[in-house]
Formats: sequence, C-alpha cells, structure tokens
Amino acid sequence: MTTIPALDALRALHRDGGLARHFDRVAPLLAALDRADLARAARLLARTDLAEARAHHPGLPAVTVALTGAGTLDALRTALVAELARHGFLPEVRLTDYGSYVFELGDAGSSLHTEPADVTVCVLDHTTVFDEVPLPFTAEDVADALRRKLALWRALATGFTARASGTLVLNTLPLPRNQQAQLLDLPSRAKLGAEWRRANAELLGLSYAQETPGLVVLDVDPLLGDPLELADPRFDAYAGAHLSDAFLASYARELGHLVRAVTGRAKKVLAVDLDETLWGGVLGDDGVEGIEVAHGRRGEAFHRFQGVVRQLQSQGVLLAAVTKNDRETVLAALRDHPDLRVREEDFVRVLAGWQPKPDSLRTLAAGLNLGGDSVVFADDNPAECAAVTAELPETTVVPLDGDPALHVTRLLADGWFTATAVTSEDRVRTRRYREEAARADFLSAAGSAREFLAGLGVTVRLAPATAAQIPRLAQLTLRTNQFNLTTERLSAEEVRARATGPGTGVLALTSGDRFGDNGVVGAVFLRAEGRVLHLDNMLLSCRVFARGIEQACLAAVLERARAAGYAEVRGRYRPTAKNATGGRPLPAP
Repeated sequence: MTTIPALDALRALHRDGGLARHFDRVAPLLAALDRADLARAARLLARTDLAEARAHHPGLPAVTVALTGAGTLDALRTALVAELARHGFLPEVRLTDYGSYVFELGDAGSSLHTEPADVTVCVLDHTTVFDEVPLPFTAEDVADALRRKLALWRALATGFTARASGTLVLNTLPLPRNQQAQLLDLPSRAKLGAEWRRANAELLGLSYAQETPGLVVLDVDPLLGDPLELADPRFDAYAGAHLSDAFLASYARELGHLVRAVTGRAKKVLAVDLDETLWGGVLGDDGVEGIEVAHGRRGEAFHRFQGVVRQLQSQGVLLAAVTKNDRETVLAALRDHPDLRVREEDFVRVLAGWQPKPDSLRTLAAGLNLGGDSVVFADDNPAECAAVTAELPETTVVPLDGDPALHVTRLLADGWFTATAVTSEDRVRTRRYREEAARADFLSAAGSAREFLAGLGVTVRLAPATAAQIPRLAQLTLRTNQFNLTTERLSAEEVRARATGPGTGVLALTSGDRFGDNGVVGAVFLRAEGRVLHLDNMLLSCRVFARGIEQACLAAVLERARAAGYAEVRGRYRPTAKNATGGRPLPAP
C-alpha cells in the first residue's frame, strides 16, 4: 500500500518555496502516510531548515529533543523529526557526540546540562553490555556486566534528573540472536535470557515504581513484534550503527507518542461509530437481537474491540457514541444486549440521529467544553472519515475497515491516549462528566443563572496540596488550556518541589455540589518575595467553569495574603491561543 497523494502534496510544498514556509500544512499530510511513505517524507524533512520554519510559524507548538547513546543515531533523528511533525510539533532534535552518553548525562558541564531539552533520550543497546564482557564469555560474565551497567544507569539517571529539567527517556535492552547464539549449550542460553530479562525488569522498575522522578523507561519488546531486523551486521561493524534503521524508525514512533504525553497533548475523547465498528451489522435493519456482538468469528472480533474500548474508558478516556441511528434503539442496545461489553453508563455522550457526523462531533466537543483537537474519531465508513477530515482537520480520524479483527490494532497503533500517569481522578472521569450532564439539565430548568448557582450548592476548598494530590495537579498543568494563566507544563516532581520548596507553595482546589464531588479541579502556584506574594499560575478544569469558583478562589488567595501581611499580590498572565478564559479574573497585563 502507498499513500501517494499526500506524499505528492508534500513534495509540491517542498518545491513551492520549501516545507519551512508551509510547515503549518505538514502535520495532516504526514498523518495520512503509511510507514514506507513516511520514511520518504522524513528524508524531505531532513533537508528542511527547521529554524526557518520556527521563524515562519511562531504559533506552532515547539519541542526540543536531545538524543544520546552508545551508537550512531542519525537514522533516529531523521525518523523522529517526521514523527514529531506528524503530531503537530515544530521539532528541534539534537544529537550529542558519538558514544558520549556517560559524559553527557553525568557531567554538569555537558551540552545536555547547559542546553537542556524538553525530552532527553539515551538509547541503550546490547553493545553497552557486551563491550565489557571478556572473550570467551559465559552467561555469568554477561550477568556481572549487566549488574555493573544497571548500577551505572541508575546513578546517571538519578543525577541527571536531579540537575536537569525535562524528561529523561531510557529503554530496555534488546538482545540480538547473534549474541545469544554464541553460547552453544541450551542451559547457558536459558541463563543468559533470564539474566537479560531480569535486567530489563529492573530498568522498567525505575519507571513504574517512580524511584527516579522525571525518568521514563521505554519498553522496546513490543517493537520487536514488528517484522523488522534489530540490527544489520554490516552497518553495525562498519558504521557503529548498532540498531537498524527500521528498528530506530519504530523507536521514533514510540518517542512521538511519549513526547505528546509529556507535553500535555494526549487525546481525551474517543468517539466511536456503532454499526460495523462497535458491533457487526446495522442496528436499524437487524434490530437489537440481530447485531453481531460476541458470537461467531466476526462477533468475537467485535467483542475484543469492545473490551479494548472499555479498557481505555476505565483509565480516563471519555467515550462517546456518534452514530446515524434512532436514539432510543441505540439506548436499548446499550442497556439490554446481554453480551455487549460497554453500556450506556460507560459513555459520556450518545449522539444518535441523522445529522452529519462532523456536526455531531462539534456538538460533542462543545458539550464537553473541549477543543476538537482532543477528540479521536473511529469509523469504518471511508466517506464519514473523509467528511470529518475535511471539515474538522484538528480532529484525529482512525479509519477502520470491513475486517473487525483489525479494529484493535488500528485504534491502538498511534498511542493517542498515552499518558504520563493514570490518577484516581482519571478512573472516575466518566462519572464526573455524566454528573456534569445532570448539572446542564438542571441549568436548563432553572429560571436564571443566579437561580442555577443558588440551587447548585457549590462548595469550594482551597488548601495546601497533599502528597497524594501531586500527580493530579501535574496532570492539570499538562491538560488544562482554557483556564490556565501561563500554560506552564510541570512534571509531578516539579509540582512537588514548588509545594515543598522555600518561599513557594501550591494550593489544591477541590469542589462539589448537589450532584456529587468534583475532586481536584484546580491549582494555585504561589511564590513569596519580601512583602509581595506572586501568583505564578492559577488553573481550573474546564468542567467547572462559570460557577463562581474562579472568583471565590482568587478572593480566598487575596484574603490569605492580607491575613499573612503581604502588601501586594502580583499575578502572571501569559496569553495563548486558548487561554483567554483564564485572563478574565485578572486585570489586563
């Protein structure tokens, strides 16, 4: 399969004054390419002056990634520029000197420290271990080398994340067959495999146990499931390229997902079609009893897809149904079909009717108070996908097709919902939004906004952030755009440092009302300087706008400042394309 029209369009832009001048049009074209054509496009981008692109398009989100490691990483840089551009970033990808990762991560005077990047990637490969193994070697020799290297990598990661800002990415170690095959007896091979996996488990433990804040360890084992060679022995020997271009291209794709997550651009909503997407058949023709949900070959495939959709929803992805069907029939299917794995209560919205799907998606985004760029739309109908792409270019479209066995692979291929953490707030997000719908109904029935607010019974609590609230507050800095005075993105460790540091403080804002507890919905970042209290940032979830919460919060901050003897409170507001709402409570700068 090729994706010639999009590739030809990129080539035309390249000829018409260069891709730098037209960089704002690059992302949707790259998103339409298959992997083979994306590799061709990457070579075009490699000849593009990205500094010029930044000058032409200062409003595009910029991200800086630094690459270091033990081998040649030029192929990774080329592929990563294309992957980041595909996700809408204007990237700067820097390479350190060949084989210099120990110095770069360990020395405070290195370029990784003096020119910090948003994301620093240290690519680990098998040579970092086998270069320290004697010849001839045994499985125990490799185990000893692994233990030494793990101690080194742990120390480097701990020191670097303590000194530098941003996110550090390491990866698990792939084991080439040629290395294992040098041990002739099967017990030795088994021991080598066990020790190698144990080392990778320890590496992953640095990430999931949050032993080192600011560190992410990328598991590359799933990449090896692709039909690709880990290494080309000729490039390995002659060019120091220990990992193949194909492997590095897959690595770059995973890094693209990761960068989107750590920069707060993960998607929030999965809008799914129903007929031939969530179940087989056409509900209007086949009826609730006739659709394929769980049995038979196609039914099993749809059943697996439903399970994956439910799994995503359970971790904070907002699930919506967008379908051209009678609404009552759809609700009957969601409520009554005995084998369906997703139910009405799993959806934040069910938009069933005969309006064009782009209109339904606009209604969905507006009702959730989110931008269209927060939505992923999955549909099996090419015409519907094309209509959404044409009318809502900011919305991500996942085209499915007539084979439901491939639905799961296509939905998960791009990691649209990858997150830096899943919090307790995420796991109840659907319930929170359904409560929000009840509030909207209450508003419709109220005679006025004043009557609505009086009847809602809003309660607000502003208090110093607790340790348990830190991950949620970091998530709010990443995901909140509309009411976010500076849109400064912070990691959990950076929030923790401000909450506990000298002269700084973080207040967590929680709220509730007659319909339920909203949980942690906002934060205030404060800094004392003499008799001046600086309000460095204030942010509020879009779920709770326009209820007087922001005014009550600001009034409480001012009252606290007055009681503490401050003479002045100064607030920061940095306007962006999305945060005009956040600027309203403060005077214009």
